[in-house]
Amino acid sequence: MIHKERIHKSGRSNHNAHYIIYWMQQSQRISYNHALQYAIRLSNDKKIPLIVYFLILPFPEANLRHYQFMTDNVLKLKDQFRQMNINMIIDTKEDFSNLIKLSQNAFELVTDKGYLRIQKQWKHHVKANCPCYYSEIESDVVIPVETLSHKEEYSAFTLRKKAVKLLDYFLKPLIPQDYEGSCFNDLPIDPPVEINNQTELLNNIKADLSIRPSDFFTGGEFEAHKYLNHFLESKLDQYAEKRNDPALDYTSNLSPYLHFGQLSPLETALESIKKNKAGSVAFLEKLIIRRELAVNFVHYNPNYDQYKALPSWSRQTLNDHINNSRPYLYSPDEFENAQTHDIYWNSAQNEMRITGKMHGYMRMYWGKKIIEWSETPEDAFNTALYLNNKYELDGRDPNAFAGVAWCFGKHDRPWTSRNIFGTVRYMNAAGLKRKFDIDAYVIKIQNLANPK
Repeated sequence: MIHKERIHKSGRSNHNAHYIIYWMQQSQRISYNHALQYAIRLSNDKKIPLIVYFLILPFPEANLRHYQFMTDNVLKLKDQFRQMNINMIIDTKEDFSNLIKLSQNAFELVTDKGYLRIQKQWKHHVKANCPCYYSEIESDVVIPVETLSHKEEYSAFTLRKKAVKLLDYFLKPLIPQDYEGSCFNDLPIDPPVEINNQTELLNNIKADLSIRPSDFFTGGEFEAHKYLNHFLESKLDQYAEKRNDPALDYTSNLSPYLHFGQLSPLETALESIKKNKAGSVAFLEKLIIRRELAVNFVHYNPNYDQYKALPSWSRQTLNDHINNSRPYLYSPDEFENAQTHDIYWNSAQNEMRITGKMHGYMRMYWGKKIIEWSETPEDAFNTALYLNNKYELDGRDPNAFAGVAWCFGKHDRPWTSRNIFGTVRYMNAAGLKRKFDIDAYVIKIQNLANPK
């Protein structure tokens, strides 16, 4: 089922219509892809072919680690589309000229919806220059963002009240339809250079090579489902009680795949509900409420990647304590290279640098300590966001922007006032020691850095 609320259609009829285009950008998958299914159904109905177009554009702060994870999937998708009799074009041209030229002969240009500033700019440009019908289909949230709320929500509490009223309506499976058309190859553009391996593709992208790819996570729809199935079978039952323990491995590890659209949040939610295990409620809180609160934040707050996006109360209280004595001060380079006095913080930073992912509880502690050890809260915000986006596979994502902002009071409430933090929530190493075998986490990360 494709709910009408997921579909945002505009444009006009194009009499020179020979095909449908699906511009794949955010939803980089075949399974549970509402945009792809919309395009297939439209193609079948109009009895004209479907072309899938994938353009790899420079993305702010993306580097080789991110591009490799993404391209792990792209060539596999091309093979899968070939088996479906659909021509997939992979383009590395650094503008939209080919896509806009393709649209001259299209009945409709269909795309998926992204919520970041850069994605909105891309979509706006193509829409403004597209001579045919143009449709954006929301496939990477369970509840379409503007259906869920018409404004930026204050907290998970306020968003949750709205979500619970809509979940029964939107938690419906997407039944795929087979593509019935032909493979269209008579393109009105010079076809991009045929790329048959990942090395050629990465060379064409000219990616920043400073951060090496992760040896711990491989991109791809198949890998995403492998992680999902393992989580549902082996971890979900104890997820609620063990997910926050960094010494254990009870997180889902799905965030990189959700970030790159290689896994559907709707499919993930439905599969979790089907299992009906003890941890399902806690997992759905993370997957739907917290994740879609982050989407709400970046969609409605144009300053989501800046310090001024924080609530006024948290900026005021942090500013009131800006002159408090700080026990340690570190430069951005010292943070980046895990050169603080705190072995737990260093372990978290090294986990992120080595694997491309940090345990969620440690990411909160990590962000809080950057506040404590930076000259100003704004310096701390910039450092945390820079490091997160540089090393995390799921960086540069609504969850990343909201997660860093949470450390500074976003989506939270005032707590007891203290030095440096004011009434922004505080975390310390004593709490780690009290709750977890945190030294076991340190040893785990040391073993990652120095495998036997």
